[in-house]
Amino acid sequence: MHRNEDLIRKFYTSFSKLDDEGMKACYHPEVKFSDPAFPDLKGNEVGAMWSMLIDTLKKNPGDWKLEFNTIKADEAKGSARWEAYYTLSLTGRRVHNIIDATFGFKEGKIISHTDTFDFYRWARMAFGITGTLLGWTPFFRKKVQATTRKRLEGFLKQNG
Repeated sequence: MHRNEDLIRKFYTSFSKLDDEGMKACYHPEVKFSDPAFPDLKGNEVGAMWSMLIDTLKKNPGDWKLEFNTIKADEAKGSARWEAYYTLSLTGRRVHNIIDATFGFKEGKIISHTDTFDFYRWARMAFGITGTLLGWTPFFRKKVQATTRKRLEGFLKQNG
C-alpha cells in the first residue's frame, strides 16, 4: 500500500470521527479544494470549511455516518469514493450523498482535492420539492454556492 493511500485513509477516518484537526493535518498549506457546493477554495478556506461542517455535525453526532472505500494512490495522484449520511441543518432533511474524490499530493500532504457528486440527486434529498423542481438549474446551483460562501466567510470572521 502506498503511503498516500494511508494519507487518504487517515483523512476519512478523521472525518468519520468528526476530527477536523486530523483532517486539516493531511492537507498541504497551499491546498486547493472544489466540489459542487464549495467551488474553488484555497489554503485556510479548505480547513475552515471542514471545521464549519463538523461543528454543525457535532450538534447531532448520532445522525452522522461516513463510509469510504476504493482508495487508490501513487506518488502524484489518488482517488476514493465516500458516502455521507446526515441531516442537512438548513432544511432538516436526510441526505445520503455519494462522492467521488480525486487528490494530488505534494511533500507528503494533499495539495489538491476535488469532490464530485450528482448535484441534482443531492438537491432533491436536501431540499425536497424545491430541489426536485429547481435543483437541476444553474440558478439553483449558484444560489447554493452563494449561500455556502457566505456561511464560510462568516465562519472565518468568527474563528480566524
